[in-house]
Amino acid sequence: MIPELGHYALVLALGLALIQSVAPVVGARRNDATLMQLANSTAVVQFIFVAISFAALTACYVRSDFSVATVYENSHSMMPLIYKFTSVWGNHEGSMLLWVLILAVFGAAVAAFGVNLPATLKALVLAVQSWIASAFYLFILFTSNPFLRLANPPFEGRDLNPILQDPGLAIHPPLLYLGYVGFSIAFSFAIAALIEGRIDAAWARWVRPWTLAAWMFLTAGIAMGSYWAYYTLGWGGFWFWDPVENASLMPWLAGTALLHSAVVMEKRNALKIWTILLAILAFSLSLIGTFLVRSGVLTSVHAFATDPTRGVFILAILLLFIGGGLTLFAWRAPMLKQGGLFAPISREGALVLNNLFLTTACATVFVGTLYPLALEALTGAKISVGGPFFNLTFVPLFVPLMFAMPFGPLLAWKRGDILGVAQRLTLAFAAAVVAICVTFAAMGVKSALAPLGVGLAFFVMAGAVVDICERSGLFRVPFKAALRRGFGLPRSAFGTATAHFGLGVTLLGIVFATTWGSERIVSLKPAQTVSISGYDLTFDGLVPRDGPNFRELAAKFTVREGGVPIGIMQPSKRSFPTRSMTTTEAALMTRGPSQLYLSLGDAEGDGSIAIRLYYKPLVMLTWLGAVIMALGGALSLSDRRLRVGAPKPAAKPAMQPAE
Repeated sequence: MIPELGHYALVLALGLALIQSVAPVVGARRNDATLMQLANSTAVVQFIFVAISFAALTACYVRSDFSVATVYENSHSMMPLIYKFTSVWGNHEGSMLLWVLILAVFGAAVAAFGVNLPATLKALVLAVQSWIASAFYLFILFTSNPFLRLANPPFEGRDLNPILQDPGLAIHPPLLYLGYVGFSIAFSFAIAALIEGRIDAAWARWVRPWTLAAWMFLTAGIAMGSYWAYYTLGWGGFWFWDPVENASLMPWLAGTALLHSAVVMEKRNALKIWTILLAILAFSLSLIGTFLVRSGVLTSVHAFATDPTRGVFILAILLLFIGGGLTLFAWRAPMLKQGGLFAPISREGALVLNNLFLTTACATVFVGTLYPLALEALTGAKISVGGPFFNLTFVPLFVPLMFAMPFGPLLAWKRGDILGVAQRLTLAFAAAVVAICVTFAAMGVKSALAPLGVGLAFFVMAGAVVDICERSGLFRVPFKAALRRGFGLPRSAFGTATAHFGLGVTLLGIVFATTWGSERIVSLKPAQTVSISGYDLTFDGLVPRDGPNFRELAAKFTVREGGVPIGIMQPSKRSFPTRSMTTTEAALMTRGPSQLYLSLGDAEGDGSIAIRLYYKPLVMLTWLGAVIMALGGALSLSDRRLRVGAPKPAAKPAMQPAE
């Protein structure tokens, strides 16, 4: 009964979405307030029905109802309860249901909290949201129904993919989807504005908090996914330039550019066309990421779908929304009036430069990710584009971007003084020089560029601090006055500085972990010791253990530093009989921001066992910086002036031909 309830609720959600797709548009055309108001109630009720459907599927997993096909394929009665919950989205069908649930959440949020939006714009935004929702409801119901029953229910399930049986899976996909799907609001605002013909500074202020929320969740989701891959897959890395990793990076880059572009549009009523295009592209790249993961064209640990026929449906959705959105943009964009002018050396100019580097970097990742797929589809030839390509193309674009980052917030609007800003950044330059010298002295010349990377990281972090100091007048006015001025600064200013500081922290972690990390691969017998970077690890022997749905062989290592025991590390191999799969469970020991990383290989005939041992200096800063960036976004979002939005203008501006 519960699966039928979930299926029926999803069908009702589709019906409501179809109504919401049409009625508000008609109401906007006729200026009918009743039809436009209908979008609010249908969006909320649609969310309720999708939530009921998702709750029904969750109940099937928790109760181990193996009469439901997806539960049989991806669950086991002996799994811990947390993995029964995460199994809901640890497969194709359930993950798509989570996708539409989050889409419905954002639609209901606009209906509930978009009280300052003009009625026409709000109705059109919710209608566009419902177009997207309708397409994905149809996709789920016709190709990926999570409530299909088995004629002869088995007594036991096939278990969840062992790699996905990890607490990180409870956090990573929901965060990632909140980012992916969150950009649908920016897309809906862009399409609604193009339809209505109203694109101004007020529009930018309305769309900015939704974009910021999506960016914040996507930042946290990417960081969580990186850390999950780092400790789960056993290879000791945190970014592999996997196509599915790239699929999440591309909308993040476009969304970052959109955030900065929206600031220019809000403050100076400029970059209208560019901002609208970025809003369309950010969600379009999210849809492309969905296609890569769900269509079956990729073989990746991150990808769930293995049925390429589903890709045809998703491809049709891509063509409809990406193609339709870009076509509408090409038709309406030339009719937009250009905004205010500004000098190249200005805060607007710095943000344009930021956009140029971000979008070029995004295009680089896009080409490197999709070119091998396109080449294989057209010619049958298979090529691999990996780390060397991206390191040679992406990194040179991000280095000047990060160097320019501290300058932007200190430049004046319309016309700035680059020499004056450079003088105000003297302390930041000094911090960078000191960091470079200390790094050279302490770490040696293993890589000539790495100390420069450390200096750049400190320049970005110090630049963020200088930004707040300059805004508060520290060192120019009495301390108490500077303190009062600092407390009076908008939280969005602190949020921007925090996010920039976090990016510097991430860069510092990446440089140290990739340049000065150590690695050893050895075979050890019990009582033998291996040393790495001042740590001694003694192999104490193997310990067999039984888990709820697996058997485990753990290796016990005593870790010493300077001869003093500091802890135990127990990497293991887990065997899952139901899936006939074996996974490697790495052991981590955190020492400040650094980590020891130990992964087991295969046992050998002489009683020894192969191990892979890493020392990753400052590696935790890689993810800590991402968390700081997300917190910066949350701090900006807490600024009431950003959340409330712009007041409704007295008169509606009409579209005018571009000058």
